[in-house]
Amino acid sequence: MPRRLFTDHPATVGETYGEHFAAAGYFSRKLLLAAAACAVHAVFPFLFEKTASGIIRGLHERMVVSRHKSGGSASASTARA
Repeated sequence: MPRRLFTDHPATVGETYGEHFAAAGYFSRKLLLAAAACAVHAVFPFLFEKTASGIIRGLHERMVVSRHKSGGSASASTARA
């Protein structure tokens, strides 16, 4: 398989393939936690009232806001894991 399939997108966000793999894995784990909190909250509305939204805010800060503060190369529209 052509190497660029694995390196083009990570390069657009200023990462190597390995860095992108780690970042996407981190986001995946956090999103799974948020999904689990939402599922529990659906059944027990008094539990995890703000957990998922807090996780999403933190991910947004890490993915979009911090990247722009540090001078990352990706725009808000392309700053995806």
